[in-house]
Amino acid sequence: KKIKDTGIVSLGIRESSVPFSYSDNQQKNIGYSRDISSRIIDQLKTELNLPNLTVKEIPITSQNRIPLLQNGTIDFECGSTTNTLERQKQAAFSNSIFLYGIRFSTRKDSGVKDFADLAGKTVATTAGTSDERLLRKLNEEKAMNMTIISAKDHAEAFMNVTTGRAVAFVMDEPLLYGEIAKDRNPGAYTVAGTPLVHENYACMMRRDDPAFKHVVDGVIAKLQTSGAAEKLYNQWFTQPIPPKGVSLNYPLSAEMKQLFRNPTDQAQY
Repeated sequence: KKIKDTGIVSLGIRESSVPFSYSDNQQKNIGYSRDISSRIIDQLKTELNLPNLTVKEIPITSQNRIPLLQNGTIDFECGSTTNTLERQKQAAFSNSIFLYGIRFSTRKDSGVKDFADLAGKTVATTAGTSDERLLRKLNEEKAMNMTIISAKDHAEAFMNVTTGRAVAFVMDEPLLYGEIAKDRNPGAYTVAGTPLVHENYACMMRRDDPAFKHVVDGVIAKLQTSGAAEKLYNQWFTQPIPPKGVSLNYPLSAEMKQLFRNPTDQAQY
């Protein structure tokens, strides 16, 4: 209703969530999740009969995305936001757009192979993420004595590894591949570790608008069951992407194929 009354949709965008929602060299917002947002906006134009619907892009971070949604600054966002039962108390989530495990990136020569090897080491993650919470919990429960650096975004977190301040960057697997692909020496790094947990990304919107969620879920389900989502996936995860023209080489998993056959908005935990 707010969108219909104002003729404006406010979309939250991420600036460094490669390859989901990020800025290219022209500062244009692009990515796998951004393409899904565009399809949702096209559908809103049709449903609301507003061909000239204005799209206002508002940069958001892991830390401020939920407050900006709750206070009406943004109407929805599709980026790299995890749907958890805890967050469902604060926001509504669409059908899942991505499934993955939480792992870490490290230098190939670091000698670090799994989470147990991070004991006593300095480890980076991104502030305001579910990963940060899980990492702190692991550190406490297993008395691992890690020093945890919470960076403001994924690019800054990975920079701690490239500069040698941290031995590993703990994050969602696809984002780890995204940061490595952006680096000037991608061959020096690897993604390792038995996944701490499995999670799923979804688009996030306000809780009090089931009609809006219905539109969003419908667009995502259609993309996934029609084969269009797999094409989008291949474009962003298996082919060269801006700004460096490097491919993430991250093929579609069995879990993702299953999701595309049976769209669902279930949280993993």
